[in-house]
Amino acid sequence: MFKIGDLAVYPAHGVGKIESIESKSIGGNRQDFYIMRILENDMKIMIPIQNAESVGLRELIASKDVAKVYDILKTKEIAVNGGTWNRRYREYMEKIKTGSIYELAEVLRDLTVLKNDKELSFGERKMLDTARGLLLKELSIVLSISEDQVEKNIVDMLQ
Repeated sequence: MFKIGDLAVYPAHGVGKIESIESKSIGGNRQDFYIMRILENDMKIMIPIQNAESVGLRELIASKDVAKVYDILKTKEIAVNGGTWNRRYREYMEKIKTGSIYELAEVLRDLTVLKNDKELSFGERKMLDTARGLLLKELSIVLSISEDQVEKNIVDMLQ
């Protein structure tokens, strides 16, 4: 359970702050909601507390787990094998939707490796930017360093 002021990660949207916890009547039933503001774009999301786990709302990773993310980025094997770009796109989208930072790291790594081999489709380029942005935001907060510094570290690892 999150408290007001806590930072949390909402899958595919990134890190947000729990601004309030409100009760609303929907269809005659009373429900409690987390009201969360996404840091990246100031979007406000209402998340039913009872569904928070099932939608993938999670705490930020612990700083000790950052090494595992970096290990994934350093591995040069691509997790999603060839196939058509739209099949890869669906598989990567599923990984992003899980909300797992480790899956996000795999998407970033795989698309970066693919980009070095061939031209990415528009959708894949957009997904690469999304994965990079989500990863940078969480890691910069967890490590208390700038997103630029995290990006520099990641670029070095992906070389």
